[in-house]
Amino acid sequence: MRIASDKDLETIVAIYNSTIPSRQSTADTLEVTVDSKLEWFRQHDPKKTPLYVHEENGEVVAWVSFQSFYGRPAYDHTAEISIYIAPESRGKGLGKSLLKESLELTKQLDIKTVVCFIFSHNTPSIKLFKSFGFDEWGMLPNVAEMDGKEYSLSIIGKRVNK
Repeated sequence: MRIASDKDLETIVAIYNSTIPSRQSTADTLEVTVDSKLEWFRQHDPKKTPLYVHEENGEVVAWVSFQSFYGRPAYDHTAEISIYIAPESRGKGLGKSLLKESLELTKQLDIKTVVCFIFSHNTPSIKLFKSFGFDEWGMLPNVAEMDGKEYSLSIIGKRVNK
């Protein structure tokens, strides 16, 4: 993994957009644009809330985002994590290695707690995080509606450093 650069944003957006049709990984129902993600991209601070990319054979095939949780000072040591993988690289154990590497970086990022929000029907992602000791801390029932169906959102978390 390496810190994402401006030149990676187009691929980051393409990977993100590839997940929209499945209705499993994002509440966006239409593709997003590079321009619409510029502010989000710029909010990542490599020293505190980095955005990493993972390359294979010189191509970005996945990304990991640490984001500020709730944006208030009392939560400075808590970060939300997101992992997105290109379609051709899914199901090969990459998520596991990216999560492992990301959790190893939390101490140097001064992150004590990691949270993620995962659709409750996204069992592969929930299973991945639970295999690393994450627990379900809550669930927001039927808070998302896509294609006329309601979906619940699980709040998954782990205390990683004391």
